[in-house]
Amino acid sequence: MNTEQLQLVWQSAVSALPTLLAATPVTLGFALGAMLLGLPLGFAVALARLSRFGPLRSVSSVFVSFIRGTPLLVQIFVIYYGLPSLGVSLSPVAGGVIALTLNAAAYLSETIRAAILSIPKGQHEAATSLGLSGSQTMRLVILPQAARVALPSLSNTLIGLVKDTSLVSVITVVELLRSAQLVIARTFEPFGPYLAAALIYWVISSLLELVQRALERRFSRGVAVV
Repeated sequence: MNTEQLQLVWQSAVSALPTLLAATPVTLGFALGAMLLGLPLGFAVALARLSRFGPLRSVSSVFVSFIRGTPLLVQIFVIYYGLPSLGVSLSPVAGGVIALTLNAAAYLSETIRAAILSIPKGQHEAATSLGLSGSQTMRLVILPQAARVALPSLSNTLIGLVKDTSLVSVITVVELLRSAQLVIARTFEPFGPYLAAALIYWVISSLLELVQRALERRFSRGVAVV
């Protein structure tokens, strides 16, 4: 690549930045929305998988296995293009959020379940000896410790969601990647816009990693145990 080509790439990347930055909040909104919705759903699925009630445990296990065993892109197609055949039509935004939320919930449930199981059984026994109920034990003793264990994986899931939002571009959601494609359709110069989009994804992921490390340092000071 000669100097003239490098200059052309640089100019196309810079000219694409305003459009890409305008779409960045959409990408962040999808990622944060899926995380905020997926976290309580994932917690519920984790508790279902830990339940002593067999049918509930089986249904939740099948859900996790199906979501983790199929590509997110296929899940988006099933929800956005498949559901209308059953009489359920969704907007691109709703379809994208639902697909990302269900996907995140399945992975988050495994993280939460593993974190809960990592807490020594003695913590449960000590809480019981102090007269705490099952729900109090979970809320006051187990979850604070499990949160510290799960934090790195939870943060990684959010970073992964930021990148996974690029897949909703296939259902015409104008997020970061789709914006780059629209710029390319006007300029016929793909390298610069795609490179600019990649750099924005990288910056977002790097900032989230900094937040993750700060939270890990705070949690590393320890949480109270019984």
